Amino acid sequence: IQFVPLTFEFDLPAKAEPGDDLEFSLNYFSNMQGVLENLRVRVFYPDGFRFFTASPKPLGESEWKPQPLSPADGGRITIKGNIEGQEGDKKMFRAQLGVVKDDTFIALKDAAQGIEMTQPSLYISQMINGSQNYVADVGDMLHYEVFFKNIGKKPIEKRFLLLNLEGDFYDLNTLRTLDGDAGKGDNSIIWDWKNVSDLRYLDPDEEGRVEFWIKAKDGLAGRKIKNPVLVDKITAGGSQKTFETRINSSLGVTQSAYFHDIQFNSSGVTSASINTFTVLWEIENSWNDLTNVKVRATLPENVRPTGHTVPVDAKFTFDPSSRQIVWSIGDIAAFMTSQDAEGSSSALWFQVELDANNASTTSSGILVNEAEISGQDTFTGEDVSEKTKAIAVSSVVVSPQPFKEASELETGQ
Repeated sequence: IQFVPLTFEFDLPAKAEPGDDLEFSLNYFSNMQGVLENLRVRVFYPDGFRFFTASPKPLGESEWKPQPLSPADGGRITIKGNIEGQEGDKKMFRAQLGVVKDDTFIALKDAAQGIEMTQPSLYISQMINGSQNYVADVGDMLHYEVFFKNIGKKPIEKRFLLLNLEGDFYDLNTLRTLDGDAGKGDNSIIWDWKNVSDLRYLDPDEEGRVEFWIKAKDGLAGRKIKNPVLVDKITAGGSQKTFETRINSSLGVTQSAYFHDIQFNSSGVTSASINTFTVLWEIENSWNDLTNVKVRATLPENVRPTGHTVPVDAKFTFDPSSRQIVWSIGDIAAFMTSQDAEGSSSALWFQVELDANNASTTSSGILVNEAEISGQDTFTGEDVSEKTKAIAVSSVVVSPQPFKEASELETGQ
């Protein structure tokens, strides 16, 4: 058979955007001499196509039984649905026109046509707390603003916007939104065009906006999650975009002081004018590596360091003019604490002298003023810092419990 005198063609648009509602037709026409009976039309939809309705009504969603086709007679099948896909995808629609004989389908004519998926008309962006490049801290209250702009050439109508929150750092119980539907403790929000006018109708070059609030969880410093991020995925009008918000490491320092200990044989408060105390700085870091880490504090006029430290090679300095003491640590790995068995890089012992007869004392019995630890987070690129309270002479305890051998501290074991 070299030729079948039947016309059978798709009437499809050449391009479509992801999420578009699609209406197309199949046209057929006969130039045969006789009448064609027991006709069938079968359509094969591509992945991403969702069938809505058709006229005339099909047998199911993809097969039709047309009336007998006389010479110079024809017909049309109209199909409505929705198409999804990625930009650049080629979605192929295929169909067959044939007859059924002895319960067997015999194809007489094939048709095929592709639709190219083009760039979505909705451009999605977001801001957190007024910034497009926000870096979060645990415990932050986050105000999300989601923007969607019509960058196409025709109005956008009756769309939904879906947002999913992913990861362990969202406190879902604090989620709050305007005009959106979010269940208590749920990780998703949906905005309906019935409640948001900009989703109901948006002209070309116009921009709409929705918003919500949620808190970043606190108290997760013990979680072994390296380089954590807050992830939200937004889907609207065939467009989908994923945003990641990095989280700063939680950095802390504690300081304590002792009357006497076996490290430096400090004397504590005696009747003599010079009294020695041992001060301990301990640091703790959570999930990101840090660099250029330093601990700073100032000493009152009647307090000065003796020069004794453990470890002995610690980069510890004192400026008499500013009264500032500085411990330059350098790099700190994620999850480092003073309890690590790796060594003493996260703890520093140093000895100070207090001159009880110094009349210039104006610090109300302060041994060491508040200490501040600072550094740069290598994952987020942000500077992080934390302070701890001052040590009063009245708060000094007798000795550390349990004792740590000086040899262990010096060798880092």
